[in-house]
Amino acid sequence: MANNPGPEGNHDPAGSTQMFRAFVDEGTQQQPQPAAGPTSSGPRFGVIIGVIVAVAVVAAVAWLALA
Repeated sequence: MANNPGPEGNHDPAGSTQMFRAFVDEGTQQQPQPAAGPTSSGPRFGVIIGVIVAVAVVAAVAWLALA
């Protein structure tokens, strides 16, 4: 490839190299997340209840439609 960008500091016309480096640099500056405790079950519990309610509603509608 004859059009390789040379040493660092050269401008990348597409900007993809700069955007990738900014993405990688951004990821290394984040602090590690603390371990999830007992409070993490809150949203998951709500999703489970929502799925159960949705299945019950669909079953009720199907039962009424077939009755």
